[in-house]
Order: sequence, then structure tokens, then C-alpha cells
Amino acid sequence: MPAEASPLKVTIMDSVKDAMRAKEKERLSVLRQITAAIKQVEVDNRADLSDDDIVVILTKMTKQRREALDQYEQAGRDDLAAIEKAELKVIEEFMPAQLSDEEVAEAIDAAIKETNASSAKDMGAVMNVLRPKLQGRADMGAVSGKVKAVLNQ
Repeated sequence: MPAEASPLKVTIMDSVKDAMRAKEKERLSVLRQITAAIKQVEVDNRADLSDDDIVVILTKMTKQRREALDQYEQAGRDDLAAIEKAELKVIEEFMPAQLSDEEVAEAIDAAIKETNASSAKDMGAVMNVLRPKLQGRADMGAVSGKVKAVLNQ
């Protein structure tokens, strides 16, 4: 008997069906990109993905879109930037709510206390505690910079 599909995957698949019924071509295209990325990882790993695994894929996709968006805006390609913004908006619908700066700071403080970190050489241990808690809910690059700043004080 197949394993139960993750709730997030079911939501995404339902959104694909809804977009098909509503004939929303652009939205359907992005949703199919998401499902293709999920299927690719499932095939590669020979396992069904959990919601957390899917959030990692979505996080990667949002990062790619943001980088492309920045490049298009710098190049003055507003037409292509608009496409990236629209795709980003669809992908972000399935992401968990983003944490505030205060919530991220609290998580960093808690992780530093938990690991007894005292210098920059302890950064890896702190990030290992933070990553599962914050993945998809905060920009991990920014979190890393904040951890480094706190540890270098």
C-alpha cells in the first residue's frame, strides 16, 4: 500500500487541477514546475517526500527566482522581471509563514545558548540547530550573517 502523500503535496496537486479547470496558463506552468521538481527528487531518492522536504525544494525555487529577478531588474528587463515576480508569488503561496526579525533573533539566541557557542568557530553547530527550525521560514543566508555577527561580538 503506498504511503500517505504529504498534505503540502496534496494541496499543490489540488492547485494544479484548479488551475487547469480555470484555464490559468501561467499559474499552471509554475505549478507544473513545482510538481516536476518534487517528482524529480522523489525519483532520485526513491521515497515520498515530507512537507519539510517539499519546503526545501520550494525554498530553492524561490531563491532561484529572486536571483533571476535581481538580474533582470539590473539589466532593465522589466518584462522578464514581471514573469519572475509572478512565478515567485505562486511558489510563495505554498511556503510556511515567514518569521519576523524578532522571532529569528530569538531563535538565534536560543540556539547559541543550546550549543554553548562562544565564538565564530562554533557557527556550524549553531546553524545545525537553526536550519531545521527556520528552513523555509527565514532566509538562511541572512540568518547565517546574523549568527556570525552575534558570535563575533
